[in-house]
Amino acid sequence: MTQPIVLHEADITALLPKVDVRSVLERMFRALADGDAVQPPQTLSLFPRDAGDFITYLGVLAGEKVFGAKLSPYIPGDGKALVTAWTLLMSMETGEPVLLCDSKKLTTERTAATSVIAADALVDAGASVLTIVGSGPVALAHLRYAEAIRPWKEIRIASPNIAGRTGIPEKSAAGCTITKFIDVNQAVRGADVVLLCTSSGKPVIDTAALSKAAVVTSISTNVANAHEVDPAALSGFDVYCDYRATTPASAGEMKLAAASGAWSPDALCGDLPELLAGRAKAPSRERPAFFRSIGLGLEDVAAAVALLAAARGQ
Repeated sequence: MTQPIVLHEADITALLPKVDVRSVLERMFRALADGDAVQPPQTLSLFPRDAGDFITYLGVLAGEKVFGAKLSPYIPGDGKALVTAWTLLMSMETGEPVLLCDSKKLTTERTAATSVIAADALVDAGASVLTIVGSGPVALAHLRYAEAIRPWKEIRIASPNIAGRTGIPEKSAAGCTITKFIDVNQAVRGADVVLLCTSSGKPVIDTAALSKAAVVTSISTNVANAHEVDPAALSGFDVYCDYRATTPASAGEMKLAAASGAWSPDALCGDLPELLAGRAKAPSRERPAFFRSIGLGLEDVAAAVALLAAARGQ
């Protein structure tokens, strides 16, 4: 048996500049659209006595002849919870493990890349104002991926605690000034694209502040039924997601909206495989478009495959 490659956080940091995560994910979503990949539902397993939980993300990528799983535990602590993630990649030919990697940083990258792939597919060509809600590492990763998809005239980063944040650039790579906002809803008004990049378990914006043609993306966290927008607002959106077969059963606002009768998964306009394959309904531009990502195991598998190739090529 060949020993699997083991990559820790420092290894991931060194290898990431050699990996085009967005391109890797776009190929994966097209493979999913073409039936060359399998995405099972993610599962949430609770630890006994309210000691935390872990989410299992699975995926099969037939073209690469690999399957794998990412395990992401949530461990409550005094003041701040501990969240980690590790991905195991295995060969479909030998059944043996080929890679074990720390996925925390890789998860940040694939999350941001997925949001921006969706935003790029949904937003109007003339979009000029970008708002990012959040100011941590995930938000800054979204900025890196988003700054190149349009010739932005204005970029806003909003967070109630942004005054204490470091590492936020003053300008984008293209030279667009980045303005900081404490008032999130003020930053949302008039924006063409709003990328929600928080770990909040409850709504972070007033959806009434959105322009009717805005595109909003939202991500996930381990908090039970986490949602960054009010579930009741879904009926006022053109709704999209990363994968229609699994997301509505896991995304907090979708579960809550469906349970209350305010919205149904049947109202989905499309998912990311359909968007990239040209099979999804286009946004109406008469009301905001909302894209919800829960984070797919296939995203982790695809990113890990690219990372493995980079490690082997060193």
